[in-house]
This record gives sequence, structure tokens and C-alpha cells, in this order.
Amino acid sequence: MTMTPEQADWFSDIFNRLVSNVDQVLLGKSFVIRLSFTALLSEGHLLLEDFPGTGKTSLARAMAQSVKGSSSRIQFTPDLLPGDITGVSVYDQRSGTFDFHSGPIFANIVLADEINRASPKTQAALLEVMEENQVTVDGVTHPVGAPFMVIATQNPIEQAGTYRLPEAQLDRFIMKTSIGYPDHASTLRILEGAGVKAHETEVPAIIPADAVVEMAALARTVHVDPTINDYVSRLVEATRGATEVRLGASVRGALALIRTAKTLAASNGRHYVIPDDIKALAEPVLAHRLVLDAEAEFDGVTASSMIGQILMETSPPSDRQAV
Repeated sequence: MTMTPEQADWFSDIFNRLVSNVDQVLLGKSFVIRLSFTALLSEGHLLLEDFPGTGKTSLARAMAQSVKGSSSRIQFTPDLLPGDITGVSVYDQRSGTFDFHSGPIFANIVLADEINRASPKTQAALLEVMEENQVTVDGVTHPVGAPFMVIATQNPIEQAGTYRLPEAQLDRFIMKTSIGYPDHASTLRILEGAGVKAHETEVPAIIPADAVVEMAALARTVHVDPTINDYVSRLVEATRGATEVRLGASVRGALALIRTAKTLAASNGRHYVIPDDIKALAEPVLAHRLVLDAEAEFDGVTASSMIGQILMETSPPSDRQAV
């Protein structure tokens, strides 16, 4: 079953209302908000590499409020244990059984703040839940429910005492982006509302959480022409063949690019993917999956610049089949 034009119009209307709703809190950052909802409706997770105080927590809270869902924030520190995230089983002397006490990971949108400050063992506790939407404690599996999204943050400045995320975990984030500082006009609007604390700001719910699951399922039905699949395949292969790249994008990266392109197409009122959707998402979806050669990094080459170069060198399809 393929999405109809009418369904695409409905999807686009709801998507734009969600973006406008969060834009009341995260002023002047519509592009980042659109990427965040694209990740959510693509059933993926988002990695934000940004400075402190740019509104990462406000973004997570406003997104959860917009979809009438729950949110939680986990501050990652070197002494954080896996059980502090997933929850633990506690022995009840009266009943003689172990009761599971769920951790903060059991929320619709989870903000994992400064994820690279926790030990690799604690970081690994997120792997199963990010991939399978469930945690296993003492041999018992507990689903976290749907929708479910992890928004993890890293501070690009302070690296002392941090643990770099391994490539296997980076690959599980469907996108990586940054919020950045607001422009002058947005800063003035923020300062005008300085009397209201950030945690006191609330936005109205646009849709219930169940509708997010329905929208995600609908986004999967967007038509993808075989020429688009060929284009994505050529882009991914180009990342592996570049001399400046030691490790190129994985097959999971190619799938992530198609999934997010479907959502982006629907958010723009289209029931089919076009090459511009792929171009718009190639950098946030693929760049963090590349491992550059040490000499290339020394010469100032970045993953983002590599994606830009590959997009220029790889010709997009010029036509598509009728839907």
C-alpha cells in the first residue's frame, strides 16, 4: 500500500503544526525542529553535538508535550550505572518476589545529556533499547512502549574525562545535528521572556502519542522509485571508496537515509521521494557514520565536507517512474 496524495496533505498539515508548536519554545530553529520530528516519525534517535544552554532540554520537553507524551532527562556522569538508566529488580520481602522498578528510559522522549561522560558499559545499556525498544533486566524483557526516541547530547568543547562513542553506537543514531545559538532577533524575544523559567514553559498538545505511531507507519508507505534507491546506493558506496575516508557509511546508514527521506517527503505534502529529499538529509544522516583518515583530518577535512563533495560528484536521477 502506497501513501495517497490526500494522506500526504494530512501528514504535512500535522507535521507543520507540530513544528510551529515547538517553535514557540525553541525560537528561530525551525530547521532543527523539522529534523527532530523527522527523526521521531522515522522511528529513529537523534544525536545533538552542541554547547550548553542552547535549548536541548527545552526541545525534548516541547516535543513530548506536543505529542501528549512523557519525557525524561538522564544526566550522564562517570559514576552512572546501567541500572540507573534501565531500572532494577528489587526484592519484596512481603511477597517473596522481585519487583521491577523502571528507570528513566521508560518515556516517550528521553534526553540523554552529555552521553559521552558515562562509561562504555553504561553507554552500552542504551544499545538494546535504541535498537529494539526494550530492555532486559535479570533475564526479563520489558518493552518501553511507543513512540520512543532518544535525544542524546555531546559537548564539543569539553572532552577531558569523556568516553568517545564507539562507531557501533553512533550508527544507531538516525541523525546527528546541532541547535546552535539563536540569531539576534530570536535572542531579543528570548530575553523578553526572561521572567519565565524554562521548565515552566508549556506548549499545547497537537496530537496524542498513539497518532505518532500511526504517522510513522504512514510515512513508511511513501513511494521510493528504484532510481532513488540506486542514487542512495551510489552515495553510500562513494563514502566507502573515498581516499580520505577510513570507514564509510554502513547499510544501516543507507536504510536510515531512505526512511528519513520518506518522512521528509510526506512532511512536504508529497507521497513520493525526490532526489532533493536525499540531498537535504545526506549530511545529518551520513556524516557521523564516517571515520576519516588521520592525515585527512590533519589537513582539515571534515565528514560534512566529504558528504558535500560526494553529493557534487554523484549525479542524481533525472527522471522517475510514474507512481
